[in-house]
Amino acid sequence: MALSLAKSTLFSNPTSYFPKNGIRSFGFLVPFSSFSTSSPFLAVDGVHGHKKRQSSVVASALELGGVKISKDEIVRDDPTNNIPDTIFAKLGMQLHRRNQHPLGILKNAIYDYFDTNYPDKFDKFDDLCPIVSVRQNFDEVLVPADHVSRSYNDTYYVDSQTVLRCHTSAHQAELLRNGHTHFLVTGDVYRRDSIDSTHYPVFHQMEGVRVFAPNDWEGSGTDATSHAAEDLKKCLEGLARHLFGGVEMRWVDTYFPFTNPSFELEIYFQDQWMEVLGCGVTEQEILKRSGKTDNVAWAFGLGLERLAMVLFDIPDIRLFWSTDERFTSQFSSGQLGLKFKTFSKYPPCYKDMSFWISDSFTENNLCEVVRGIAGDLAEEVKLIDNFTNKKGMTSHCYRIAYRSMERSLTDEEINDLQWKVREQVENKLKVVLR
Repeated sequence: MALSLAKSTLFSNPTSYFPKNGIRSFGFLVPFSSFSTSSPFLAVDGVHGHKKRQSSVVASALELGGVKISKDEIVRDDPTNNIPDTIFAKLGMQLHRRNQHPLGILKNAIYDYFDTNYPDKFDKFDDLCPIVSVRQNFDEVLVPADHVSRSYNDTYYVDSQTVLRCHTSAHQAELLRNGHTHFLVTGDVYRRDSIDSTHYPVFHQMEGVRVFAPNDWEGSGTDATSHAAEDLKKCLEGLARHLFGGVEMRWVDTYFPFTNPSFELEIYFQDQWMEVLGCGVTEQEILKRSGKTDNVAWAFGLGLERLAMVLFDIPDIRLFWSTDERFTSQFSSGQLGLKFKTFSKYPPCYKDMSFWISDSFTENNLCEVVRGIAGDLAEEVKLIDNFTNKKGMTSHCYRIAYRSMERSLTDEEINDLQWKVREQVENKLKVVLR
C-alpha cells in the first residue's frame, strides 16, 4: 500500500493523512481496481501517455489507458466536483516514468534494488489510472467512513463516487484479487494541500507488497506476523543502505489503519534523524477480502519527492515540474544523487491579506484559490496573525510569497495577481476582506 510520509498519506509522515511535518511519503489509502459503475470512466484502466512539456494552456482532452477523456468530464460545474484546471493539466504527465528526471531516476534505483535482491519476484506497475472509485481509494484499505481524508477539503472528487487517487494503495486490493503476491506500484497522487516548499497538490508515491504462504513461516520457529515483520525490516534496511549508503537507522512503532504492527524507518542523515518510509504487516481483513485467508503480508510506502529532494539537494518541490533546461539538463539516467545546482536567485515578493473568516473557511480552500490564479508563482501561503474580537468574529492574516524560479516578476504582475486573489477569495470563500 502506498504508505504516506508522516502518516499523512497514512503510512509516512509528511505526505499523508496523519501528518507530522514535511512532505508526504506514503499513502496507505486505497487500492485501484475498476471504476465504480456510476463512474463515467468505467473503461479506463491505465495511464500510458504523458506530455513531455507542460503547456501554459490547459488541454481540452487527454488519453488515459488509450481512452480519450475530455476536460469537461473531469472539471465540471457540479457541487460534487472540486477539480480545477490546474490539476487536470497534470493528469497524464507521469514524471516518474521519465528516466532522466529525478523521480524517474529514484524509481529505477529502487527497482534495481528489488531486481538484485529478489530476482523475478516483484511485478512492477507505474501506469495505472489515477481516476479511481471511492471504494478503491478508501473502503478497500479500511479508511473509516468519518475519516478526514474523505472530505472535499482534502481529496479531489470527480463526482461523489469517483476521485483522483490520494495514494497508490488505491490499486492494492485489485492487484491482490488478480493473483499478484509481490508487487511495486508507482504513480502520481493528488491531495488538496498547503502551499510551501515541501507540499504540492500532485506528488508521487511507491508502495510495495509481499504476500507469504504458510510454508514460508511454518519452519521458521516464529509465528506468521513475526516472520513477516522480520522480513519487512530486513528488506527495507537494505533499501535504505542502497539509497543512502551506510547510515545509522532506527525503527519507530506507530499506527496505521491498514497494518498491525506498524513501523516507521528513520535514518541519521546530514546530522539529523529523517523518516524514510512507513510500513507494517497488512491487516488480515484486507487479505481476507482479497481471498487470501491463509496468508500474511507486509506493505510499505514512500514519497518519491521527499527522498529525491534529500538525495539531489532540490530545495523546492515545484522544481520537479520545471521544463527549464537549467533544471532538466542537470540530471542523467542512472545517476542517483547528483547534487542540484541552484540557478534561480530571483527575490520573492510578499503580499498580505486579512479577512474575517466564515464557519466554512479552510486553509486548503484558500490555497486552491491562490494556486488557481498564481499557479507555481505562489511559493508559500502562511498564516501570520489571527484574533477573535468581542463579537466572536475571527480574523486571519495570510502572507503570500510570489516567486518565479525562472525570471524576475514585475510589480505590475504581482499586483494583478494579488488583486485577482483578493477578489476570488471574497467571492468563493465567503469571507469579508479587511
